[in-house]
Amino acid sequence: MEKTNQTVQLLKNVGIFILVIWGVYLINLILPFYDFNNLGLKPRSVSGLAGIILSPLLHANIFHILSNTVPLFVLLFLLFKIYPRNAFGVIAAIVIIGGGLVWLFGRSANHIGASGLIYGLAAFIVASGVFLRKFINVIVAALVVILYGSLIFGILPTRSYISWEGHLFGALAGVLISYLLFKRNKKAVNE
Repeated sequence: MEKTNQTVQLLKNVGIFILVIWGVYLINLILPFYDFNNLGLKPRSVSGLAGIILSPLLHANIFHILSNTVPLFVLLFLLFKIYPRNAFGVIAAIVIIGGGLVWLFGRSANHIGASGLIYGLAAFIVASGVFLRKFINVIVAALVVILYGSLIFGILPTRSYISWEGHLFGALAGVLISYLLFKRNKKAVNE
């Protein structure tokens, strides 16, 4: 019974993230008087600061949100399954650190979409497998590499309409967070 409750809670957590993103997208379609995408991350501008938090919720079109939904679902599922105690903090840190770095160093554009979070989650899971070297963490990291290893090409500036900066800084944030958690846990064990 406890296992069923854990699975239900896990699916609830993941589902809420997906529903919020889709809800924002659908509301943006329905309301003709304001384009929520204007709340995206605009580097080095005061108006773009809100985009650090809001940009993962905003998507340009149906293809954009569809391409983010499946990897976001899979990676959130793995995060909540393998790292349940740290999951919410990891998500918040990826959004804030990755978004903050895009705000500081990104090119002048309106950066929107959950792909920075996706890159951060993938990098966090892979880096955690490397740092922790526990069987389940390594297996899950290998699975992420198999499923999403091609994401590495998304950190290159290949298309002007894709925020490669969001991908790059999201991934860097994921690795940094994994390293900091690993160091904290290692220190706690040694004390």
